[in-house]
Amino acid sequence: MDSDSGEQSEGEPVTASGPDVFSSKSLALQAQKKILSKIASKTMANMLIDDTSSEIFDELYKVTKEHTHNKKEAHKIMKDLIKVAIKIGILYRNNQFSQEEVVIVEKFRKKLNQTAMTIVSFYEVEYTFDKNVLSKLLHECKDLVHELVQRHLTPRTHGRINHVFNHFADVEFLSTLYSLDGDCRANLKRICEGINKLLDEKVL
Repeated sequence: MDSDSGEQSEGEPVTASGPDVFSSKSLALQAQKKILSKIASKTMANMLIDDTSSEIFDELYKVTKEHTHNKKEAHKIMKDLIKVAIKIGILYRNNQFSQEEVVIVEKFRKKLNQTAMTIVSFYEVEYTFDKNVLSKLLHECKDLVHELVQRHLTPRTHGRINHVFNHFADVEFLSTLYSLDGDCRANLKRICEGINKLLDEKVL
């Protein structure tokens, strides 16, 4: 059972033989994810997410806190982002995605790459920023993530996905982030430097 929703454990394989079949790999996977869901702290994120991504997440936390004026909400958004990233990473590394879902993974990678390049381009080329274009790309990423994890993760995690993407795709947040004379300009610079590094290293 999922410890925080009372549902079937997230990512638990459904086999034709029924639930009585013992699978140490399945149990290990469930235990690993259950542990991670309880301790998805910054320390744990740094163990599972590369240093550059962690730096980007730190800057996203700062600008989220600046925009919302709510430290608790900013922390929750980033915690949800880390939990979702870790869970998808575990599913992928443990070969839990079907062939059809692997196709969705590739679609998501391409969309994420397009979004990343757009984020950087809007920063580097002044007066090209279009909040509606960037918001649309982020919502398309959200839809692909929902599609990818549909049979693996619980409604609670789908709620976390919405919480994260609806915040970052919010046109008011994006306007604050890209304001030429706003307080987030230095943060955006560091975010784009990190994204450029991930693009150069073919991570994105």
